[in-house]
Amino acid sequence: MNKALSFLVPVLFLLSFGYALVKKVKLFDTFAEGVKGAIPLVTSVFPYIVTVTMLSKLLDVSGLGEQIARWLTPVFSFTGIPQEIAPLLLVKPLSGSGAIAVLSDILGKYGVDSYVARCACVAYGSSETIFYIGAVYFAGLKRKKLTLALWIAVLSYLLSTVLCCLLCKFM
Repeated sequence: MNKALSFLVPVLFLLSFGYALVKKVKLFDTFAEGVKGAIPLVTSVFPYIVTVTMLSKLLDVSGLGEQIARWLTPVFSFTGIPQEIAPLLLVKPLSGSGAIAVLSDILGKYGVDSYVARCACVAYGSSETIFYIGAVYFAGLKRKKLTLALWIAVLSYLLSTVLCCLLCKFM
């Protein structure tokens, strides 16, 4: 299966190039035009991505993330979210790779079949890196209404986490 998948991307490129040749598209000129359009996008997105990455790392290194998790413990327990997954819920909106590390720690500490691990896995799998994706999507827009979109994304993230923990109680 892996061998077949490793050939998939080159085959797709060859099919695309073959189709372009049949349609008499100037391949090199079209490719160069696309690359030229990517450079402004990269320069507009880069500061946002660096900001989100630095914020994620600062929360981790400074211990502020752990402190915020302790402050939110009463809120999480009221809504039915296990306090053990609080670090995951704080990291996931910022960093996907950081969230994988936290999820791995939770699975190692509580076991893969525990209620906490099930909640953590479902919460991880049903959410996205809100601030990273927001930075990428909104970087290219001239008119930005980022605040409302982020509030809606964070609220839906929290509601989905409450729902996933409720569902994990019955599984």
